[in-house]
Amino acid sequence: MKLESRRCTIREFKRQDIDAFMEYRNNDSWMKYQGFKNLTKKQYEEALLKDLDFKEGAQLVITHTRDAVVIGDIYLKAEDDSVWIGYTIHPTYARQGYVKEALTTIFWWLKNQGIHKVKASVLKENVNSIALLKKLGFLFSGIEEDEEIYLKTL
Repeated sequence: MKLESRRCTIREFKRQDIDAFMEYRNNDSWMKYQGFKNLTKKQYEEALLKDLDFKEGAQLVITHTRDAVVIGDIYLKAEDDSVWIGYTIHPTYARQGYVKEALTTIFWWLKNQGIHKVKASVLKENVNSIALLKKLGFLFSGIEEDEEIYLKTL
């Protein structure tokens, strides 16, 4: 799988992506609202360097189209007639529209796959992520296990 937008390429992880991924995933202050962090290189390799399985959950890397530098990642997990989505950006590339651009590309791809609902869960303290979800057209739909759930119809 490989998707491209003007500035972003979204694809499966490669071994050379792991160090850059670890740089932000193991940054406790940056990752305070995220799970899947503070693992060893071997643990990340085992989790990321395998065939994509959207029913089990699949992590995709976002690289800059210009120079292939890792700028973030997207998580997708299929569930019935919808897909759960998660995303993280490297702090160097935060607040520059990369996640919005990458997610818009993912939404287009999901719609072409016959998916019409996307869900995201976020801690209420993560105001930047909530603002992004709202900007992308997600609507608040409830609370599950202390996380706010947002829903977008494609």
